[in-house]
Amino acid sequence: PESFPPLRNEAAVRVLRGRMKGIQGHCNSCYMDAALFSLFSCTSVLDSMLFMPFPLCDRNVQGILRDEIVNPLRRSGFVRASSVMHLREQLTDKGQCSSFTNAEKDPEEFLNLIMQQVLGIEPLLKLQSGGQKEQECYCYQIFMDKQEDLVVPDVQQLVERSFLSSDLKLVEIPSCFIIQMPRFGKEYKMFSKIIPSLELDITDLLLDSPRECCLCGDVATLECS
Repeated sequence: PESFPPLRNEAAVRVLRGRMKGIQGHCNSCYMDAALFSLFSCTSVLDSMLFMPFPLCDRNVQGILRDEIVNPLRRSGFVRASSVMHLREQLTDKGQCSSFTNAEKDPEEFLNLIMQQVLGIEPLLKLQSGGQKEQECYCYQIFMDKQEDLVVPDVQQLVERSFLSSDLKLVEIPSCFIIQMPRFGKEYKMFSKIIPSLELDITDLLLDSPRECCLCGDVATLECS
């Protein structure tokens, strides 16, 4: 089957903007629709998921993901709900969880299932908290307390403050940094809007990364939170 590259610049606007664009929602699929759109519509960083050799991955799930979701999204900007339901039915079989076809899930649960158990991808992130043993994961969910000075924050601010409050560091530069925004259901939203940061500076988030002293400009030897 023909493969289509991710949409960029004017092509992304032309193909993705307007009515009947994006991934059609159905039966609490919003968590999966938003994740798939974010991962594949305008970036190729995870395209290895679409072409990994069998038997390292589940060929059936990979084929549905590539041919019924990603390629139509990049080609015409629209994916039918039936295609996503086809994927949900396959994931239900793989994950021994009957509610994948009708219930709302946490995006992290979906990503862990499809990346680890179905496609066999190595974890994308290595994190360390307070000098303890490093942890591996596929995405990072922002957790933080309500802060009055943040009314309409950007992603850079949220990531930095979340890492600081949890005493976290990135062990190494990730090949792909998937970030899940703060989310608190229908009744309460911590932020009404979040501004996307088009670039993310992770210099201060890296473990043992050389940085300059804010006073003298030489290589810093101490770090103050």
